[in-house]
Amino acid sequence: MLDLSYLKGDKLEKLKVSLKNRGYGLELIEKVLELDNKRKEYIKKVDELRAKKNEVSKKISQLKVKNEDVSNLIEEAKQIDNELQLLEDERKIIENEFYYYWSLIPNIPHESVPVGKDSSENKIIRSWGDIPKFDFEPKPHWEIAEKLNIIDFQKGGEIAGSRFVVYKGLGAELEWALINYFREFAKKRGYAEIIPPFLVNERTMFNSGQLPKFKDEMYYIEKDNLYLVPTAEVPLTSLFVDRVLEESELPVYYFAYTPCFRREAGAYGKDVRGIKRMHQFNKVELYKFTLPENSYIEHEKMVEDVEELLKSLNIPYRVVLLCTGDMGFASAKTYDIEVYCVGQKEYLEASSISNVENFQSRRANIKVRRKNGKKEFVHTLNGSGLATPRVLISIIENNQTKEGYIVVPEPLRKYLGLDIIK
Repeated sequence: MLDLSYLKGDKLEKLKVSLKNRGYGLELIEKVLELDNKRKEYIKKVDELRAKKNEVSKKISQLKVKNEDVSNLIEEAKQIDNELQLLEDERKIIENEFYYYWSLIPNIPHESVPVGKDSSENKIIRSWGDIPKFDFEPKPHWEIAEKLNIIDFQKGGEIAGSRFVVYKGLGAELEWALINYFREFAKKRGYAEIIPPFLVNERTMFNSGQLPKFKDEMYYIEKDNLYLVPTAEVPLTSLFVDRVLEESELPVYYFAYTPCFRREAGAYGKDVRGIKRMHQFNKVELYKFTLPENSYIEHEKMVEDVEELLKSLNIPYRVVLLCTGDMGFASAKTYDIEVYCVGQKEYLEASSISNVENFQSRRANIKVRRKNGKKEFVHTLNGSGLATPRVLISIIENNQTKEGYIVVPEPLRKYLGLDIIK
């Protein structure tokens, strides 16, 4: 959530430009400004009535000392109290509506973010690795996985529906090998492991920026008023909710493995084959709480961490800086790391690494106390380190043999106890 100072002067103009660059109309900010004016009017009316009540109360006290009749004034004070109650109730309704629409305003992009309407205007920063070449026509991962009996697409559909699969035998072992390798790698890079709840409450979803904007994308358990996590970023954001950290405590590095649950409400008919777009998938998430002046240094470090992970698996990738029209709602700057998948003949996003500055910490009320005693909101960063489906696709497709086998990347062999999946 943004600071309310963006409703005034030059900052308001900056906000309007930001919304336009992100592909938003100005109707949202116009609604916010309308409600802000109403909110201020009610605050003024409440303050005026309270001042009037104080005057009447003062007169009552003065007349009582003189033993004079104060019944009329007492009646007047009661009427003011009734009016105040009504005004306060109305003010709260307007205030709640104002903050609801204000919470739908996305973060301000960093000045280094390119302006663009969609993914076609993202900027490729660098690439690494050689695209595999074969003396045969490479197959897509679903054909290889079905032949090797390591992923059962039909059974996943029978059990849960479309966009669910069953990992079997060496498929399940390969999935866990990736998760455990990611975990070990994160620990070596200085991240402390967290096992968070996979179900979270409404406040936690709000803190990370998922609510109210993305409610339709979430799996919601109405009876318990809980949400299945769409990413470990959600519970990690709230680890220090309503806390004041000391300057000496920062930065804090965390990582967490969770299954991730997403309804993919807007993706009907897209990527229906294989495991490219799932309702449930596994991910190891990297997360940082940092001082504001260090957050962009830490952002680049997080990108380097994920790059090193992919290099160690010998997976060709590219780093892409997202433009304003393709960035996530809470992000101020985002790099996507895309892995090349030879069977798909394209790059697929495997990690998204964002600096959200104080957008989440303002919602979660997480501050740092400086050495001089001043308090301010911390900056938070998050990144997939990594999501398994796209990495698994890359490993299966890029390491396939003519016989339809999969050569296991060297770092994963200790987990599976074999070099090749037949």
